[in-house]
Amino acid sequence: MELRSHAVTRGVERAPNRSLFYAMGYTEEELSRPLIGVVSAHSEIVPGHIHLDKIADAVKAGVRMAGGTPILIPAIGVCDGIAMGHIGMKYSLASRELIADSVETMAMAHCLDGLVLVPNCDKIVPGMIMAAARLDIPAIVCSGGPMLAGVDNGEEISLSKLFEAVGARKVNAITDADLKRIEMDACPGCGSCAGMYTANSMNCLAEALGIALPGNGTIPAVMAARIQLAKHAGMHIMDLIQKGITARQIITPAAIKNALACDMALGCSTNSVLHLLAISREAGVPLDLATIADVSAKTPNLCHLAPAGPAHIQDLHAAGGIPAVLAELAKGGFIDPSLITATGKTVQENLAGASNKNPAVIRPIENPYSTTGGIAVLWGNIAKEGCVVKRSAVADEMLVHSGPARVFDSEDEAITAIYAGRIVSGDVVVIRYEGPKGGPGMREMLNPTSALAGMGLDRSVALITDGRFSGASRGASIGHVCPEAAAGGEIGLVVEGDTILIDIPNGKINALVSDEEFTARRGRQIMPAPAITSGWLARYARGCAGANAGAVMK
Repeated sequence: MELRSHAVTRGVERAPNRSLFYAMGYTEEELSRPLIGVVSAHSEIVPGHIHLDKIADAVKAGVRMAGGTPILIPAIGVCDGIAMGHIGMKYSLASRELIADSVETMAMAHCLDGLVLVPNCDKIVPGMIMAAARLDIPAIVCSGGPMLAGVDNGEEISLSKLFEAVGARKVNAITDADLKRIEMDACPGCGSCAGMYTANSMNCLAEALGIALPGNGTIPAVMAARIQLAKHAGMHIMDLIQKGITARQIITPAAIKNALACDMALGCSTNSVLHLLAISREAGVPLDLATIADVSAKTPNLCHLAPAGPAHIQDLHAAGGIPAVLAELAKGGFIDPSLITATGKTVQENLAGASNKNPAVIRPIENPYSTTGGIAVLWGNIAKEGCVVKRSAVADEMLVHSGPARVFDSEDEAITAIYAGRIVSGDVVVIRYEGPKGGPGMREMLNPTSALAGMGLDRSVALITDGRFSGASRGASIGHVCPEAAAGGEIGLVVEGDTILIDIPNGKINALVSDEEFTARRGRQIMPAPAITSGWLARYARGCAGANAGAVMK
């Protein structure tokens, strides 16, 4: 079998190349086998990645058992929780592009035959999948697994509870001692934070796409089964190479539809919209917000995981995990079970024996939370190219809402006003110039949403932004408004006191402002100076697409 690696390991002309492998201790026997890049985002700054050295070691063992030569390659990764609420968050989404580019670079420069990608947290998972789709070589994602939930006063908690506790402390709803207790208990160990936040959303969707093995999204980081999964990923990459199954044979239009259906059933983070758009682009699969809205309109929501409900990813795993969710969706014809996956088998074959072990965590298809999906897409005169909201985490009384705009030109201005008690019931907080271009980097805004929730305002105040929200956000948090303010979008023309109408069930969001008035305001508009003018983030601001195109580098 002809391998990509033969370009650096075979023939007289490659003696210098081989010499450099020998300098690292590789043997002739190792160079005669397929070379497998094990791309690990292990670091000591991300709790979801602190243990990835162990996962990567297990992957390497699996590769060797199946007759390959594993080669460890590093990757960067931002911890969104640590980056939250300051300039660091501007770098998070944009780092996805760096990750994709660096994986592509290492795989192409060294003629690797296949990749086992070892990420775990928010932007690292989609960045690595984007690279796999771009390269179109055999690839498998093997993530590090979710953190166990913490326990406070006998109840499961996770990071979103702690962010909300900050808001509760600001209004004296809890004491300093309460806050400290939650701070110490919310994150009990390694893994991606325990709710259906962005990291776990993407790890679950990697499984639904078929690019990861069953169990990838839900096996807790601390379980032996996670190490066993990693060994099997190392073995299966060799099978994919033998069968000639590449990433784009797995990430097809139908697989994207399967992932979207799973997304809607789970009630994933709205960030999953950005990432599926970006992955689809790299795979050459057409996808837009209208298609996502169409899938949402037809797919039932089966899960209310934190922050939408009390259950965490460990509970989803105990209930049967993603195979159980996909099996429920298959009953209703919402997914295509015939597709090939990273196991070398079809979705249907992977689902053999899958069952829903806890209908309280995974609702049966006959009894969903709603007949429509967990994410909704809205359009209107302040979002002509669309915006998104995690509908499954919105209180019923906020699905339709109108109120006066409270306008802020940055997250920092908004959080100051919220903490100062200047936002009241009925308001619609508008945060702009935080999009991919205007931020730059499209910051997540967990602090303002959590502050409102902690203050008890999440059932009476809406937030709208051209930035984005964490998967840990709940309430009427509407993000990804396109066009963004920095690109001339109408959200930049809203003024204090404008009435904003939100109708999530009907997919509408409008300001009660005429086109003529918007035109007049545009003539008077003065945009803020760019927040960042140097470094690679300034390059990202100049070259990024809008959120409706995944905020990718054009």
